[in-house]
Amino acid sequence: MRFVKLSLLLLLTLVIAGGCASVVLEPADFAWPIESVLNVDEKGNIQDNRYSFSINVKPLFFAEKQDTLNLQMESVRIIRGTKGYYYLIAPTFKNVYVFNVDDGRMVLVNQIQVSGTGLELPAFNQRQPYIELLDGNKHLYFINHYGIKESESEK
Repeated sequence: MRFVKLSLLLLLTLVIAGGCASVVLEPADFAWPIESVLNVDEKGNIQDNRYSFSINVKPLFFAEKQDTLNLQMESVRIIRGTKGYYYLIAPTFKNVYVFNVDDGRMVLVNQIQVSGTGLELPAFNQRQPYIELLDGNKHLYFINHYGIKESESEK
């Protein structure tokens, strides 16, 4: 009888432990090869058909400018990095906003100050493992979700 109880306990432990096993798929690269430039609609949404997503950016503009009026004339630049983080900026923004996806929403991970006065023509390039930030044709920084890359030794 004791043998049967121990056998059932062992079997139950194996079933429970086996059901908790996780599957990890790695390496994974989530990077988009180029940025998307998306126009804000009358409701404050941007949509990208290529990557099949849409988000409302009113909170982003409010965080940056404390204003959400007249967003229809605005555009947002967005790129996804190797580790899956989304980087967003718009003309006149002083900050790059880094987001991650959580339960059907984008959650701010980092706000990186890149200008004291705002960028005129911000743009992103994929420069793995970093994202390159430009203003027009001028290189400004290499960034990741932690912030600005300070030196070559950080790579």
